[in-house]
Amino acid sequence: MPFATSSGNWNDPIVALFTSTSAVCVTGLSVVDPGTYFSFWGQFFIALLAQIGGLGYMTTTTFLILLIGRKFDLRQKIAIQQALDRPGMSGSSQIIRSIIATTLIFEITGIFLLLPAFVPEHGWNYGLWLAIFHSVNAWNNAGFSLFKDNLIGYQSSPLVVFTITTLIIFGGIGYQVILEMYIWLREKINKSANNFNLSLDFKVATSTTILLLVLGTFLFLTIEQRNHEIFGNLNLADKFLVAWFQSVTPRTAGFNTVDFGKMTDAALFITIVLMFIGASPGGTGGGIKTTTLRVLTSCTKSILQGKEDVLLYERKIAVSLILKAVGVVLGSFATVLFATLLISVTDPKFDFIQILFEVVSAFATVGLSTGITSSLSVVAKIIVITTMYIGRVGVLLLMSAILGDPRPSRVHYPEENLLVG
Repeated sequence: MPFATSSGNWNDPIVALFTSTSAVCVTGLSVVDPGTYFSFWGQFFIALLAQIGGLGYMTTTTFLILLIGRKFDLRQKIAIQQALDRPGMSGSSQIIRSIIATTLIFEITGIFLLLPAFVPEHGWNYGLWLAIFHSVNAWNNAGFSLFKDNLIGYQSSPLVVFTITTLIIFGGIGYQVILEMYIWLREKINKSANNFNLSLDFKVATSTTILLLVLGTFLFLTIEQRNHEIFGNLNLADKFLVAWFQSVTPRTAGFNTVDFGKMTDAALFITIVLMFIGASPGGTGGGIKTTTLRVLTSCTKSILQGKEDVLLYERKIAVSLILKAVGVVLGSFATVLFATLLISVTDPKFDFIQILFEVVSAFATVGLSTGITSSLSVVAKIIVITTMYIGRVGVLLLMSAILGDPRPSRVHYPEENLLVG
């Protein structure tokens, strides 16, 4: 609508649809510069949609129900249980309150930490809005920025870099992991006699996240060391800040402190891999998730060791979870390859690595780009919009919604060997 644009004119429907989808899918891809193209209200709606998209439909709906004082019926309890992947229906309202409280604590803390970086340069009013907008987008892993160069101007600012990356990491690691971490720390501080055991989800999500962050930082430092267009004349400390930020942001955040269009193909490929893996279940990020990666790597390890069971931290992984992980990866690969093929046909002027980067960024709801988003054709933009939607909803969930519930069968077929590999 006219009040959402800085020019006061009606917005282009494709631009409006693309921006709205990118915001609610917490992606961050944009075909225009949000800081200059949209008015305050347009920017406000982007932040609001990113907040709703990050919390999730059921969490937002349940919070509104709690605000007006209504009680849950059985259908709503079942929906909350499935949305939060909980074993039972009890305590759902307390979990929702904890999620909202966690979100507010992190976002408000991020706002206060970003104020010293933005207010001296932009004044109190706009500086406060910049802090709010970027804190909300960082926590929800959305990646929209009101600066023309995203956060390149703050690549050497430890305050901005570590505040944004901390919000990205905790927002993407999942609410359940944060709550477990809080309970564990509380038990340790109070020296409680109760032995609180961390869940398998916590162990897998935290260990995989730490491994990917350390590995990503090392690879970016090593590969882009001689790329003067990325590191330029930066000192060692600033190079670490840049490499650290670029290792964190592919975990479905979308912010950047360098121009990805100037990166080497090797660095772009590493970014594509990190984007495809994505964040952890229950968080605000996308991708195939860290747990899916660990299940498949554990399967490979079991095969190489000649074991029939797949183990993670002395726990046996159910066959149904292994099949789900395989389905997620194959479905994700198929979606990315199909979308890349279509855009390669509609927009052959772009390099293959640029198109693949754009598609994976859309599917994993990351928001990073080599700079081709605004130059895509209308058909390609619609393909990217569809890819963002599929990536946020989930391949398996979308297919099950289309195909319907599976029909039970009493027919059992004989087992037979097959040559594989």
